[in-house]
Amino acid sequence: MIIAVPRVTFLPAGETFEFEKGKLPYKGHGKPESLLDIAMNVGFHLEHACGGSCACTTCHVVVKEGDANLSEMDDDELDRVEQAADYQLHSRLGCQAVVEGDVTVTIPEWNRNYVSEGH
Repeated sequence: MIIAVPRVTFLPAGETFEFEKGKLPYKGHGKPESLLDIAMNVGFHLEHACGGSCACTTCHVVVKEGDANLSEMDDDELDRVEQAADYQLHSRLGCQAVVEGDVTVTIPEWNRNYVSEGH
């Protein structure tokens, strides 16, 4: 039996985390094994003002590698992510993007600044 162990890299921090599919305890924010859920499990801060309910864009990330290794975007996520500052072709909401393989994402500068300024 082969056990899938995807890697998620968050830029610009350059931090990479591995997790065993189906083994993460669900933290209750976003979809199970989403980028946000993984971040919460490994202690990496990814802003999520709405609690991962696809009601804001604070967990907006831009996929640099591994687009095909994320769940498909549903209509609710598409409607919401298009409102994100610096929306790009490969933008996703961390709370909705379920990881199915290796992926590298960048947290946009506006979001990093938002967090560091304490808003």
